[in-house]
Amino acid sequence: MSDAGYRRRLTDPERLDWLRLIRTENVGPVTFRQLLGRYGSVGRALEALPELAHQGGRAKPLALYPKAAAEREMAALARLDARLVTLADPEYPKALASVSDAPPVFSLRGHAHLLERPAIAIVGARNASANGRTLAQKMARDLAGAGYLVVSGLARGIDAAAHAGALAGGGSPGGTAAVIAGGIDIIYPEENTQLYEDVWQQGVLIAESPPGTQPTARHFPRRNRIISGLSLGVVVVEAAERSGSLITARFAGEQGREVMAVPGSPLDPRCRGANQLIRTGATLVESAEDIIEAITPMLRNPLAETPPDLFDTPPSREPAPDMLAKARRELLDLLGPSPVAVDELIRQCQLSASIVLTVLLEIDLAGRLERHPGGKVSLRFLGD
Repeated sequence: MSDAGYRRRLTDPERLDWLRLIRTENVGPVTFRQLLGRYGSVGRALEALPELAHQGGRAKPLALYPKAAAEREMAALARLDARLVTLADPEYPKALASVSDAPPVFSLRGHAHLLERPAIAIVGARNASANGRTLAQKMARDLAGAGYLVVSGLARGIDAAAHAGALAGGGSPGGTAAVIAGGIDIIYPEENTQLYEDVWQQGVLIAESPPGTQPTARHFPRRNRIISGLSLGVVVVEAAERSGSLITARFAGEQGREVMAVPGSPLDPRCRGANQLIRTGATLVESAEDIIEAITPMLRNPLAETPPDLFDTPPSREPAPDMLAKARRELLDLLGPSPVAVDELIRQCQLSASIVLTVLLEIDLAGRLERHPGGKVSLRFLGD
C-alpha cells in the first residue's frame, strides 16, 4: 500500500482526539495502535476506554484526557511556533513509523522537510574527550555535507559536537535533528541554549512530551528509541559500560538498524562501552565514509513500514463474553513478573490471537501490564 492509501492531513477535531488518546493514562504507543486497529477510529477508541479498563481489573474509573487540556497544548505549541505531527501526517518520518512503539504524535519546531533525508544518529559520552568531540563533529559535518540528517539528543559532549558539526556541514538549512527528552520548549542542559536556538533556526527539534515537561530519568530511554528510530544506523563515539548511548544502540539493534561504534583506548573508561559493542558485532567505523559504506545496503532496501489502519475502518468484531472471561482467567494465571512473549501466551492459552490481544489490552489499560522489548509482557503487581 502506498503512503497515499493511509496518510492524510487530520482535521482539527481528529487531531485533538489523537492527542487526547495518547495523553490518557495507561495509553502508550503500542496500546494506541492496538486501539486504533481494534476500533477503527480514535473517536471510537476513546469511547471504549473506560469499559476496557474496567474489564481489565481497574478499580476506579479511567479518566480520559480532557478536551480542554488538549486544546491548551495545541495553543501552547502555536505560541512556540511549533506544531503537532501525527502518525497520519504525510511528513511523519517513514523510518520512525516502521517502529512498533513509534510515538503516535510528537511536537516539531524548525524545518520539517529535513526529516525526509536519510538519517544517521551520532551519540556518546557527555564527559567526552577533546578527541572524541573533534571526531564526532567531523563525522557529522561530513555526513551532513553528503546529504544525510544527523540525529542526536542535544546533550553535552558528543551530542553537542554532532549537532554543531552537522549545522556547519549541512548548508542552509543545517542537516541535524535534535530529539529532546522533555517538552519542545525545555532546554536541557541550559548550557546548550545557543545550540538549541541554532538547531531551531537551521535544523529541526522533536519532542514526544507536552510543552513545559521537565525531563526526568524515565524520559531519556523514551527519547533514545526515537533517536534510533529516525535513523538508518546509530554511531557510538565514546560510551561507558553503562550509559544511555548503549541503550540507544540496543534500541537500534532491536529496530533493525545498523549499529556502529568508534574504537577507543582500553585504558579510557569512556571507551569501554563502544569497544564492547564492537566485540559483540557492531561495525567498526572511523569516518563518515565508513558510516556511509555500512548503511548503504539499507538505502537499497528501505525499512519496511507496516501501513496502519488510521482512518475510520470498521471496528473488529467483539469476541464472545464467555470466551473473554475464560481468557482473562487463563492469562492472569500465566502472567507474572517475568516477561513472556505474547506469541507464547497465545500458544499456551490455545485461544485466538484476537481474544488474547483484547484481554492484554484490557489489562494494560487497567495499569496492570508492563510491555517489554521484543513483544514481551509481564504483570505489574500493584500495591495495596
